[in-house]
Amino acid sequence: MDTQTLIYLFVGATFALYIGIAIWSRAGSTSEYYVASKGVHPIANGMATGADWMSAASFISMAGIISFTGYDGSVYLMGWTGGYVLLAMCLAPYLRKFGKFTVPEFVGERYYSQTARVVAVICVIFISFTYVAGQMRGVGIVFSRYLQVDINVGVVIGMAIVFFYAVLGGMKGITYTQVAQYCVMIFAYMVPAIYISLLITGNPIPQLGFGSTVSGTDTYVLDALNGLGAELGFSQYTDGSKSTIDVFFITMALMVGTAGLPHVIVRFFTTPTVRDARKSAGYALLFIAILYTTAPAVAAFARTNLLTSIPNVSYENIPEWFETWETAGLVAWQDKNNDGVVQYSPGAPFQGAPKFEGVGEYGQRQVTNEPTANENELYVDRDIMVLANPEIADLPGWVVALIAAGGLAAALSTAAGLLLVISTSVSHDLLKSNMMPNITEKKELLAARIAAGVAILIAGIFGIYPPAFVAQVVAFAFGLAAASFFPVIVMGIFSKKMNKEGAIAGMIVGLTFTFSYIVFFKFISPEMDNAAFWWFGISPEGIGTLGMIFNFVAAVAVASFTKAPPEHIQVLIEDIRVPRGAAGAIEH
Repeated sequence: MDTQTLIYLFVGATFALYIGIAIWSRAGSTSEYYVASKGVHPIANGMATGADWMSAASFISMAGIISFTGYDGSVYLMGWTGGYVLLAMCLAPYLRKFGKFTVPEFVGERYYSQTARVVAVICVIFISFTYVAGQMRGVGIVFSRYLQVDINVGVVIGMAIVFFYAVLGGMKGITYTQVAQYCVMIFAYMVPAIYISLLITGNPIPQLGFGSTVSGTDTYVLDALNGLGAELGFSQYTDGSKSTIDVFFITMALMVGTAGLPHVIVRFFTTPTVRDARKSAGYALLFIAILYTTAPAVAAFARTNLLTSIPNVSYENIPEWFETWETAGLVAWQDKNNDGVVQYSPGAPFQGAPKFEGVGEYGQRQVTNEPTANENELYVDRDIMVLANPEIADLPGWVVALIAAGGLAAALSTAAGLLLVISTSVSHDLLKSNMMPNITEKKELLAARIAAGVAILIAGIFGIYPPAFVAQVVAFAFGLAAASFFPVIVMGIFSKKMNKEGAIAGMIVGLTFTFSYIVFFKFISPEMDNAAFWWFGISPEGIGTLGMIFNFVAAVAVASFTKAPPEHIQVLIEDIRVPRGAAGAIEH
């Protein structure tokens, strides 16, 4: 059976599984739609949380960015793993004990203000749409290569799949779908990693292979990679170019942003008790660690295979994998010196993605971008490194099909969680709690599904016109979460003096500053997006940390000049900090 047939078979089978689970577990009430009736077993919730967490950024893009940036890419590993520990151990159990359905509901009740709830909804929408743009971009990349369609068509197909099981099943359907998706994605990630680790180092455990010698030599993998890069003029893979302050701010933004992500936090509302919330956090950490400890090895192996596969090879002898991904528009070659040989050297050959028109002299897709002074002739989209790795390493067709199914599972699982958060914020926190308090449960459920449908359409547009690579887009979402939600959640749990005026002021200041900074450097003046123009040398990926600081400062300052929270709120804060028991389910 050929590879393409296997791809159709694997992807079709997993889609049928997801849709079948959605039909079996469809939501019949708002409690099932919002929090799966708070009846999810800790192991299942741990798997679902892992799938929700390990998005297209983790599965598809993280190892790709590490492959190209080396040491500098470690900020994603440190920030995302450290952030999950912070969320799971320090915040999630308290939020679960509070007994609400959504993060805006927590903010509204804790800060005894509908205005605070509405501001929180706005924050949710900004964060979730930024995040989901990266997921839809990931879906488009996978479909464009494996189903041989245009990236934009791939995004539309992904929208249709997510619409079906997110709108029909709500949190109940998404939870059990994500359990299946976790199993698919972790198997798809580990099998090629084990294969390639064996081929390069002879060690079947990628984490150990990463620190081993290349088979048949006394040279360690990273030393060999440094040597390969040096031959082509690249800086050493183990060297970093980012400033210390930017590394710190990006890592911190990713870490505290994790603790403020509404689609991850809501997962801890689905367990029966606080004890189960803690257990599911531990299970999720274990499930997530399997992928995150493997990612550095996958990145190094992918970079090694790339540098030994195509540089200084004539296009007539180019490997088959290159032509396949070239057809998808995700790799390109522009013969600047007219010698018919693929040259690969430091620098970016194109401004943005390559533009194609017709076929060139050697049979390649003709690139019509204006040539630059840079000698580099090769364009490789960073987001394809994990997906292309099995083909570059010439692994069997079934492994290629498996990685396709895994990439789709990663992107679709997180997209569904994000879209659910958006829909519940609109239906529950805007309509039910503000505009239409007397709405029936049936109409509220309908409103949630309509909101999810609209959100999917908007997410698709963002996926078609993404501002950057998947992991970078997701990093912006973490920055927005760090600057808006993290401070109000932390102060809401651990400070009896923080009042509604302080919380509202902090969220507005943090979100406005961070969003404006990102938009300015990424959309208004992208030519200024470098350390010479950044505030204190902090990149847009790390500016959420500064936004968080501004949030804390504004909140504390305003709270110090305004009235303290009511007595019953202070008693409530004391109660949720006691590590036992759980608030009862709220009537809706």
